[in-house]
Amino acid sequence: MDIIIIGCGEVGMTLAEQLAEEHHNIAVVDTSLEKLQEIPENIDALRVQGNGSSINTQMEAGVDHADMLIAVTESDELNLLCCVIAKKARRCHTIARVRNPVYSQEIDFIREQLGISMIINPELAAATEIARLLRFPSAIQIDAFAKGRVELLKFRIRPEFRLDQMTVAEVRERLRCDILVTAVERQESVFIPNGDFMLHNDDRVSLIASPQNAAQFFKKIGLKTNQVKNCIIVGGGTTTFYLAKQLLEMKIDVRIIEKNKSRCDELEEELPGAMIINGDATDKKLLMQEGMTRTEGFVTLTNMDEENIMLALYAKERTAAKLVTRVKRIAFDEIIDKLDLGSVIYPKYITADYILQYVRAMKNSIGSNVETLYQILDNRAEALEFSIHENSQVTGKSLMELSLKDNLLIGCINRRGRVLIPRGQDTIEVGDTVIVVTTQKGLHDIQDILKR
Repeated sequence: MDIIIIGCGEVGMTLAEQLAEEHHNIAVVDTSLEKLQEIPENIDALRVQGNGSSINTQMEAGVDHADMLIAVTESDELNLLCCVIAKKARRCHTIARVRNPVYSQEIDFIREQLGISMIINPELAAATEIARLLRFPSAIQIDAFAKGRVELLKFRIRPEFRLDQMTVAEVRERLRCDILVTAVERQESVFIPNGDFMLHNDDRVSLIASPQNAAQFFKKIGLKTNQVKNCIIVGGGTTTFYLAKQLLEMKIDVRIIEKNKSRCDELEEELPGAMIINGDATDKKLLMQEGMTRTEGFVTLTNMDEENIMLALYAKERTAAKLVTRVKRIAFDEIIDKLDLGSVIYPKYITADYILQYVRAMKNSIGSNVETLYQILDNRAEALEFSIHENSQVTGKSLMELSLKDNLLIGCINRRGRVLIPRGQDTIEVGDTVIVVTTQKGLHDIQDILKR
């Protein structure tokens, strides 16, 4: 497809890289020549300097034959205007990043009235993911499928779990839990395991299950499954606003530490149920006064990655709280992973996943749609949910009859709300949604799981 990306920031660059890898024709537009020149040479994209809301700039980028325009500049209003111009110039699909909470209650109206295909709010998406982790603090990462009926959860094996030297098959047999181990990260390597694969301490294991079965599994190995009772959030930005609202609805006690006095006043007005503290969270005395040693959740959402990481490391030494750390830049992600910061949230990956999901759904070829897509295992694999609309080569046959690609696992079948952890004799049927985990990138249709 021909795709125009307006805005060459972190999200724009991530999208350009991933969409170029999937062999789409990409044009990137930005007012800054310097930013355009920073696009790596390995990203095959047309670079256009100019204002993305200008019809002349859009024409130079190829809007007259574009299939999609994605606007991810720092300005919500500019993103919306870019999409409106593109819809007038060419009735292509349009996606706008809109972050301001003022618009959050009006998203449906804006989308329908302006004819925008999709509106994505990265801060709201990040807040929802963090809230999910605080609901289930045992997991490092949680991705939801089938409207929340199925979850993909990641955790780190500790010696006290007594899973060391146990095969994947033995885990299910001994613990009698209806879960499926879908991936294992060991140092720099990633594995899609079979039943004979042996687990070791310090492995990061991803499993798929219903929320109830996942809770049962974690309880049996001795991990906490109840949501946190209280939480300290450092930083008072937009993500904090969205997160605090969700936590208060979950009856979780919320304390927010924010340096800026005027922002504290705003938060007090917007979040009457939260405790707002005006202060510097790098002040150890303040953290102790506000109950760091007693808190069950500690979330760092300042605008500085370094501060978020240092605060999380300090909290790790002083408390047993569930740690969630936001990191906006990913240049040193392999080092960050080794620090064991609890759950690390990369907002731009969340945004890119939603947009890639939409792009893949547009490209479906025969009777199935990509309903959900997550980049997992440090972006080295994907978890996809396909909705099956028609009979095809994969339907009506037992899974053991299908010739599946290497490093690919069918993790779950959702059949009319009933969650099936599949066995070899199970089949995929029309009306199912099917979750696939694979290191093979770029699947667009359920038939792509088969060897050619």
